[in-house]
Amino acid sequence: MGGTMLPPAEARGEDVVLSWEGREVLAVRLPGLADSLERILAALEQQHGTPLSGLDRRTKQEIVRSLEARGAFTVRHGVERAAQALGVSRFTVYNYLNRQNSPDQG
Repeated sequence: MGGTMLPPAEARGEDVVLSWEGREVLAVRLPGLADSLERILAALEQQHGTPLSGLDRRTKQEIVRSLEARGAFTVRHGVERAAQALGVSRFTVYNYLNRQNSPDQG
């Protein structure tokens, strides 16, 4: 997940503070979703054993569906970053998403 452990005194509003028996013992700072997208893309590349741009169209479509399910496209420039990693245009990513969401695809 890529979180960072911190002393509770260093916690910010978005950090998760963990308590044990009523005492704050640890804070966890989660990475921003934008950082997570890079991690997800790197993990997918490692999983497939090749750059994502070298995959076939069907596999790229599956990856786009997976990224959509994980909320990757809610991140600013998420579509652009995914398109770049996949070696396709933004338009192609949107086409994959539209194909996934069309009534005749379910």
